[in-house]
Amino acid sequence: MPFSKLGLSQQITTKLSQEDYTQATAIQEKVIPLVLEGKDVMARAQTGSGKSASFVLPILELLSRKPKEGKAKIRVLVLTPTRELTQQVAQTFMTFGTNLDKKLKVVSIIGGTQLGEQMTAIQKGCDIVVATSGRLLEIIKKQQINLNKIEFFVLDEADKMLDLGFAEELEILLKEIPEKRQNLLFSATYPQKMLSIASLITKEPKEVTIEAQEPTVEAIKQRVIEVNRDNRGPLLRHLLETNKWEQTLVFMANKRATDNIAAKFRKYGIKADSFHGDLTQEERNYTLDAFKAKKFPILFTTDIASRGLDINDISCVINFDLPRSPADYIHRIGRTGRAGKSGLAISFIDHEDQAHFKLIEKRSNIKLEREQIEGFELQGQAPIKTKGPAPVKGKGKSKKDKLREKAAREGK
Repeated sequence: MPFSKLGLSQQITTKLSQEDYTQATAIQEKVIPLVLEGKDVMARAQTGSGKSASFVLPILELLSRKPKEGKAKIRVLVLTPTRELTQQVAQTFMTFGTNLDKKLKVVSIIGGTQLGEQMTAIQKGCDIVVATSGRLLEIIKKQQINLNKIEFFVLDEADKMLDLGFAEELEILLKEIPEKRQNLLFSATYPQKMLSIASLITKEPKEVTIEAQEPTVEAIKQRVIEVNRDNRGPLLRHLLETNKWEQTLVFMANKRATDNIAAKFRKYGIKADSFHGDLTQEERNYTLDAFKAKKFPILFTTDIASRGLDINDISCVINFDLPRSPADYIHRIGRTGRAGKSGLAISFIDHEDQAHFKLIEKRSNIKLEREQIEGFELQGQAPIKTKGPAPVKGKGKSKKDKLREKAAREGK
């Protein structure tokens, strides 16, 4: 459906057209009218489906309809799980609000940058705050932010925030914002923990679900290659040399491995860099911007890049290490095949990964043929699983005994 039929002003639709956005995605088509009607929304859709614009556009529309009154007050609070997504959402607000008669000030609040500068920006007055929860709570504890005028409370990639201990932080935050507000929750999955937290935020949300008709995943060719662990690096170099992919995103298990392999590839004369949470914010921004600008073709990363980041033209995603959670497999491969383009996702597995990849296949509703590349064939046999010795009765205390001892100690 064209954006012009969704109740958005001409200033916003003109800007959308200037940015080459003419047709709303499925999630935008369903959510934008609900937000304009003032409804609370809990929306679930795959990564890359356009969730951010589905709340940014109607919020801009509703704010533009209200008269400007003196110094700007924070009326919109958006929380995201990562610094990069925070900056990306803030930029989306600024980009699509450019043509509005009433200019709205947007401030992003993230760790790894000067706290003083962010507090100054807030105190000068702003309409929209996009933040990571940790840094926001830091400013709240210093009593340097007033959230009494919040009208819109948004959680973007809400399920990912749960992994970061968000539930405890939310309890503090909800005490700082008005009870009467419009709540918008966006997520790729609905784990039970998220549903429990959602019930604290909103009582009767309109639920929107875009099922597995995502063109992003359908447009991705998925492959799985069997290879011994110590041969994955040489195989990756071989694939890069023979396929000439423009931009390749390679997911690693941890930060140290990410740095080590990027350094090793540079020694082989291959332009590559690493991206993970231990980098300073300046380093993270520089690396991501350089990769987007195609200054180097290979980025090794942890799962920090698996959600929400808008990086266009990634030719191939490589699961050098499999994700721990089967749900993260779809998020990772969703970095390619975006904006109607085709993509490729390749996973490396060895003997020990077979069972875990079968679980990924089951949860993702896929079945992939195992491949081997000549010269890099999987060697050896799968390790035989052996059961450990059965526990010997009487050796070690039972759980009940431990609880009794604890109660006795505490009763003294």
